[in-house]
Amino acid sequence: MRAFDSLTLPTQRLLLRPLRASDAEALMAIFSDPAVMRYWSSAPWSSIEQARAFVDRDLEAMASGESLRLGLERMADHQLIGQCTLFSFSQPCRRAEIGYSLLHSAWGHGYMHEALKVLVSFGFDVLCLNRIEADIDPRNGPSASSVERLGFRKEGHLRERWIVDGEVSDSALYGLLLRDWQAAVPAATA
Repeated sequence: MRAFDSLTLPTQRLLLRPLRASDAEALMAIFSDPAVMRYWSSAPWSSIEQARAFVDRDLEAMASGESLRLGLERMADHQLIGQCTLFSFSQPCRRAEIGYSLLHSAWGHGYMHEALKVLVSFGFDVLCLNRIEADIDPRNGPSASSVERLGFRKEGHLRERWIVDGEVSDSALYGLLLRDWQAAVPAATA
């Protein structure tokens, strides 16, 4: 797998770029927010050390090509407002999973759609993926809408898949195939 530690992807309003050690406080603001973490597969962070360890692990995974995580830096003010990732790569099957999170105050402005369009396009066009999958809590309607707008289709429902802080939740599984993305590119970019 190729290294991703120097990859940048610009959009109209964002620069998708590798995380840096200096992003720890911005990441803490995102991942410690109960509203952001409501449907996540782990509890909200409680210390800055979790953010620093996250960046350290991520830098290593990016350099080895194990995963591709890019911070969403808003160009207008250079603030890190989120992150998106391709991970769990299966080279023989040309498949990966997608994940993302966004600062609560940035919700509703189209930033994540803008970022995910570029990330999905990179996955298909550059990494030659055939399939991208998303695991979404079925109660998280906005997240489901985000991937559906890109052409993902709901393919399954796994009951009681996660237990986070004692709360049991299901998973809705979504998939997007290269051929579906190519057929829908004009609609997905709207």
